[in-house]
Amino acid sequence: MSGGNAGSQEIYEQALRALNVYRGDAVAIIDQALAAEPDFAMGQVLRAQVQVTMWERSMLPGVRDGVARLEALHGRMNERERRHARALKLWAAGDWEGHRAELDRLLAEYPRDLLALQVGHVADFFHGDRDNLRGRVERALPAWSREDEGYGFLLGMQAFGLEECGSYGPAEEAGRMALHHDADDCWAQHAVAHVLEMLVRQSEGIQFMELRRKHWAQEDNGFAFHNWWHTALYNLDQGRPQRALEIYDQGVRPQPSEIRLMMLDAAALLWRMHLRRLDVGKRWEELADAYQKGDENGFYAFNDMHAMMSFVAAGRAKAAAGLLKAVAASVAERNTNGHMAREVGLPIVRAIEAFGRESYAEAVDLLMPVRYRAHVFGGSHAQRDIVHRTLLEAALRSGDKPLARALASERVALKPHCPFSMELRARAMQ
Repeated sequence: MSGGNAGSQEIYEQALRALNVYRGDAVAIIDQALAAEPDFAMGQVLRAQVQVTMWERSMLPGVRDGVARLEALHGRMNERERRHARALKLWAAGDWEGHRAELDRLLAEYPRDLLALQVGHVADFFHGDRDNLRGRVERALPAWSREDEGYGFLLGMQAFGLEECGSYGPAEEAGRMALHHDADDCWAQHAVAHVLEMLVRQSEGIQFMELRRKHWAQEDNGFAFHNWWHTALYNLDQGRPQRALEIYDQGVRPQPSEIRLMMLDAAALLWRMHLRRLDVGKRWEELADAYQKGDENGFYAFNDMHAMMSFVAAGRAKAAAGLLKAVAASVAERNTNGHMAREVGLPIVRAIEAFGRESYAEAVDLLMPVRYRAHVFGGSHAQRDIVHRTLLEAALRSGDKPLARALASERVALKPHCPFSMELRARAMQ
């Protein structure tokens, strides 16, 4: 680090640890160091990079402020810190691909920068870049040893990248080894949860999540909502919708947060129930109210998809129309999200809006060309499965039995032991 006394560097390590395990408020922690030493460059870097990982328009002012502070320190920073500053400036300008690429180059020279690794890994997730989810970590691993503090976090990230690439055996091994290094590594917990989801080991998944709750479901765990989401999915696909709703209330959305990362899991779970015509009470109303606040429409296409689900299910036609207008406008923007919206975001939000109007054939026509390209706007295989589920349900409701049978057969081939997949095929075969 180019600056920072022993005290501020110690606080930096505490803030980085909070980010690594998603426990506590990393920004509040690093602010303690910055209050005493505002010119602490890596403190400013960490603060801004943590805000980037939220991937919201609401974070832009804070990131831009961090960029301005770092530019004022340019001549006093080392090259690693300047690369971080360049990456942050690119993200703030909407060049998210440039942000990722700059972190790639930084890590080629400084593979032991755990902050750059984790932020880059999260950015790869937001872009659905499964190859770099795996590759970014594996390029850095040779510079680390098993004895290094933080080594287990690399294994947890590697596990998720391997899972997204379909290497389920190595992914599970790496994830469980990461948990051996640090039992509170909730990202590694989530990587193993993904493996169990993809291999339809749902009963085992429920047990794996419930027995380890003390390590990932703590009150101050900022990632617990997503691991609860996985637990709810296991239960829902095993025919336990009431338990899934209990998990929604207790873990996925225990309070009315307006953080988009938390809201999208809530929408994704409720939409799976919506497709099955399950009664979820007033939960859609509360979620749609939250989505109507703020100024996030058209900022990130993946979030827009989940907002549209909420508006459609809650019967908010005006809000849905406003969102459609914002996404359509974002298509013209010469930035990364503009590309995401053009390629997949706009047709998908249009399809969900059409589904809400019961124009199921229209929804099918919009989803068919993009169903295998949805990775463009990020998310995991498990999250993007909502596109395939919506398409299949739209085919069933439109009366297109040949397509429904074909899609259901494909799904059963991929997940032959999943009760929900078998149920869909039975409906399609009627």
